[in-house]
This record gives sequence, structure tokens and C-alpha cells, in this order.
Amino acid sequence: MKFDPITLEVIWSRLISLVDETAANLVRTSFSTVVQESNDYACVITDKHGNSLAQSTISIPSFISTLPRTVKKMLEVFPEENLFPGDVIITNDPWLGAGHLPDINIAVPIFHKNNLVGFSATVAHSPDIGGKTRSAESSDLFEEGLRIPISKLVTAGEENKTLTNLIQNNVRVPEMVMGDIWAQSSANQFAEKSLLNLMFEYNLTNIENLASTIQKRSEEAIRDEIRTLPNGSFFYQASGDGFETPITIKLKITIEGDNIIVDYTGTSKQVPRALNVVLAYTFAYTVYPIKCILSPELPNNEGCFKPIKVKAPEGTILNPNYPAAVGARVLTGHLLPPAIFGALSTVLPKQIQAASGSPIWAVHMTGVNNGEQYSNVFFFNGGQGGSPYQDGYSCLSFPSNVASTPVELLEKDLPIHIHEKSLRENSGGDGQFRGGLGQRLVIEYIGKSPAKVSFLAERVKNPPFGLLGGKPGERGKVLLNNVEINPKDRYVLHPGDVLICDTPGGGGYGDINCRNKDDVQFDIINGYTTINTE
Repeated sequence: MKFDPITLEVIWSRLISLVDETAANLVRTSFSTVVQESNDYACVITDKHGNSLAQSTISIPSFISTLPRTVKKMLEVFPEENLFPGDVIITNDPWLGAGHLPDINIAVPIFHKNNLVGFSATVAHSPDIGGKTRSAESSDLFEEGLRIPISKLVTAGEENKTLTNLIQNNVRVPEMVMGDIWAQSSANQFAEKSLLNLMFEYNLTNIENLASTIQKRSEEAIRDEIRTLPNGSFFYQASGDGFETPITIKLKITIEGDNIIVDYTGTSKQVPRALNVVLAYTFAYTVYPIKCILSPELPNNEGCFKPIKVKAPEGTILNPNYPAAVGARVLTGHLLPPAIFGALSTVLPKQIQAASGSPIWAVHMTGVNNGEQYSNVFFFNGGQGGSPYQDGYSCLSFPSNVASTPVELLEKDLPIHIHEKSLRENSGGDGQFRGGLGQRLVIEYIGKSPAKVSFLAERVKNPPFGLLGGKPGERGKVLLNNVEINPKDRYVLHPGDVLICDTPGGGGYGDINCRNKDDVQFDIINGYTTINTE
């Protein structure tokens, strides 16, 4: 079947609406604040080969590329002849999934009249996966929790109780973890029914031609944009805090006709800490910023990323060998988009932004309160980098789009009291357009027994850099009872302990001397953001 442009656009829009409705289903039925409030998930429809066709519009950017790859890996274990209606497939293997154990991938094969036509797939960050509390301190994968190989959670409608019992007996909050897993399964089944209804409406017996048409058009659109760029190689080097020693991200971007090759040769070797990034996650946070530059309005699917190749030598921090620790891979992976922008700053100065006060900041707290075990992860963001047209937004995550967790829910779910949540004055880097502000979070632990706490925190040594003359943002820091600590380690909180977490501000864009009276600038007055013109 051939699709005229109008019909194709209508069906394409319907597909995106379908996965957005799937995402709403997941959020409404999930148990954890990680999904409900932080939006740490993605929903995708693929063709029968695992190639992505449509994804939910507020998906975590890394999942856009990792989830279809996971479906392909599932097909290697369970080829088409071993799949049945009612199957639910699961894995959280970092090398097969989204890069660390807390991200649980679930896929449901979709059948039309007993013929496999595609998959509905979701990935969501679990509130707990056993092992040590998540931090950069782990030395190998086995410390980080339960690893689920590609398995059938449900076979032809029959629950794999051995597997579900295994999961429940290896996590701290089994009801919450399994509640989220079944919410994912339910969302996938919702997407399955919705796709079949769409196929019935348009009299489709399969989606092969539809998928190839959408993917081919998307690929052509990206290649057209690449052809407008000058051929050549462009370099950049960025630093991360590391654990014992700093890490180096070194990249070369080569533009050849309608292809882009990103080579990370020269990047730091893998480390015996949880800062390593599997290649799938490296690929995801390499193609994402390039897609943002080239065609941000084009809906994501498999075709968007075919013109981009990514190379990272084995044994490096961006392509580690098993069983490297990877639990805090976000602290390294989120350094890649700013480095991509830095490399392309001379080629596309009006389509990039300075470094954000990210990687995302998070606190993971576990313990016992009123006789019940709890485990919760919550996020709070730094400032976004300045861009060619405006100041960076304050407290906005980038390159991830994970949301800050509301104070009211934190105090409801954890034995803590939030004394302050405020913007960090003057924390954004100066420039023609300033970086967004970071934030301060003051947390008092009010539990009756000690709790374990760990952090995801970066840019406490190396500040978010500015671009094209912009100044760096303010570094972040974490204090425990007014003593600065290393946020990449684990700690024990006692009743009355106070944490102060200051997230970094974004880097500035452009020389401050280029600022003029028509440029909109943001200042902080009495704790509020106001807009002034100079």
C-alpha cells in the first residue's frame, strides 16, 4: 500500500498520539514517583524487526535509541517463531538495555491474525533493583543489583512466577517495583490494542510499508540537513570530575557528504567505578544533540539516526568491557551533548548552547521508617546553558528531560523535612546570554533510625563551560552538617543530620561585550526571577 502525503501525515500523527496515550497510561498506573513525577520512562512502537516507528514525546532522550536496540536483542533470544500473543519480554541487562540495572525494559509482540507485525515497548527507571544504593562508588556490576537476562515475564498470558518471585525477593520495595513492572506491561498491552485498532481503521494487514516509508523520509530529511554543512573534521575535549581522578572526553566529528562520524578515540579508559557508559548509551547521547541541531521538529524514529555513526574503542569509559560498573553512567554520558555542541560551535554557532548544570542531580535514600522498608530516588536539576537567543532556563534538566520531584511528595514518601528549595543567585555563567541558575536544597533527616544515602552529582570540580566567550557556570557542591563531602561516595544519615545540595548553574553563551539593550537578561531579586532589559 502506498500512502499519499496527507494520509501519511495523519497516520504518523496518530501513531505519536498512540504512544503519548500509552505514556499517560503508564504514569497513571505506576507506583513510584520516579515514573509519576520525574517522567523517567519512554514508550515506543517498533516494526517487526525492532526498528522504531514512533515514541512518546516526553521520552527520556537516551531511551529513544536504546529501546529499539533492546527489542532487536530480544528478537535474537526469542525469534518470531518463538513468540506468541500474550507474551511479555523483560530485561535490565545494561549491555542489552538502557545502560544500567535500574532501567527495566519490557516489550510485547503485536500480532495481527497470528502474524507478528510489531512491538510495543517501554523502559522505566525502577525505584530499586537491589544491591548497594546507587552511586558512583561501585567497583563492578555485581555490586549494583539484580541483573535480569532477556526472559519472558509472561508466556502466552501465563505469568512466569519463578521470575516474579526472584525479582520480588531481591529488591527493597517489592510492591513498588512489581507495581511499576505490571504498569509497564499494562501500558504495552494498551499500545498493542491501539495499534491494532489503527490498522483495522486503515485496512492494514501489516505495518512494514508504513514503517519503511516513515523511516526513509526521516532519513532523507536528516541527510538533506547534513549536506548543508561544510565537510571536514571538528574536534573538542571536555573534562569530567571522575572519582579518584578526572576523566577526559575526546571526540572528532567528521562530516562527509550526507554522513556524520563521531569518533571518541583518546577518551579515558574504563574505570573501576560506576562512571562507565555502555556503547548503546554513548550512541544515544551522541545522536540526540546532533538531531537537535539538524532537525529538532522531526519526530524521532529509526531513520533519523541512520546517517550518524559512532565509534568508541573497547575498554574505554564510553565502551567498557563487562562486568564494569555502570550504575552512575549518567554522570559521564551527559557530558557528551555539550562536547558535541563545543565541536560544532564554529560550524553552527546559532544552533548550539553552552554546557548545562547537568548531569542530572539525584539523591537515593534507603532505610526503615515505622517498621517499613523504603527506597526512593528523587531528582533536582541545575541550570541550562545559555543559547544564541536567550539566557538558559533555571533548574531545567538537559540533555535529559527528567523532572524535579515536588517537595510535598518527598516529605510524604521519605522521613525528611525540606527547609529550603531556592534558586542559587548568580550561579549562571555570564555572557551575551547567561546560563540558567542552579538551585539549593536543604534537607533534614527526621527518621528514627539511620538511613543510607547516595548521590548522582557532577560538575563539583569542573564547572559547566561557556561557549564562544561565555563564562563557566558555578560549580555544584554537597554539604553534610555544613562540611563539604564527596557526592560520589555513600553516606549514613543519622536523625537530625542536614544535607545542603547546591546544583551547578549553566555556562554562558557569547562575549558579554556583545550584549545589547535588546537582549533579554534574567536577574534574581529577592528570590524571584524577573526579566529586565539593559
